[in-house]
Amino acid sequence: MVIATGKSQRQVGAMADHVSRALKSAGQHVQTEGEPQCDWVLVDAGDIIVHLFRPEVRAFYNLEKMWNVMEAKADAASAAAIRARAMQGG
Repeated sequence: MVIATGKSQRQVGAMADHVSRALKSAGQHVQTEGEPQCDWVLVDAGDIIVHLFRPEVRAFYNLEKMWNVMEAKADAASAAAIRARAMQGG
């Protein structure tokens, strides 16, 4: 999962277009949601999920907090294993 911020709706839309094209050229099946508003665009390529936000929308939904809470509930060894798997793409 990737979370990124664009400075404007136009930039978020351009980022979504670029990411979608790159994933499609790599052979991924891609679906997007959130266009044409471009406040929050989700690019879904199956195992690869990209969230693109405007700054205010990212702050409101705060997806990072959700993942931090889940990690905090796991013990230290489990959290380390979760991070290692995520870094390896699994």
